[in-house]
Amino acid sequence: MGVQAVNLPQLLISMVLFLILFFGIGFLLNMVLRSTWIMAFTYPIIVILIVDNVGFFDYFTAPVTSFSMLGSDLLSLHFVDILVLTSGFIGAIIAGIVIKMLRVRGYQMF
Repeated sequence: MGVQAVNLPQLLISMVLFLILFFGIGFLLNMVLRSTWIMAFTYPIIVILIVDNVGFFDYFTAPVTSFSMLGSDLLSLHFVDILVLTSGFIGAIIAGIVIKMLRVRGYQMF
């Protein structure tokens, strides 16, 4: 693996997009499913689906190989990738906080 050139505006835009994307998805899921932290709990599964190169059913048919490949894929992430994925997780957490604040203030959603 070579050194990857990082374009700062592209990194910032990607981070903001992931934050907004997962905030929106998390807000809608929390509102429709009447929960508070559903997206924050499912976000690691989404990250695994984004990062891994293994099929979903391979985790059940060949778990040892699949999880070892997942571990190597997670360890081979660049710092830039970790920043973008972390900003998505922050968006999911902010969605939970906003839903909780709205419910405390008396807003009934669905």
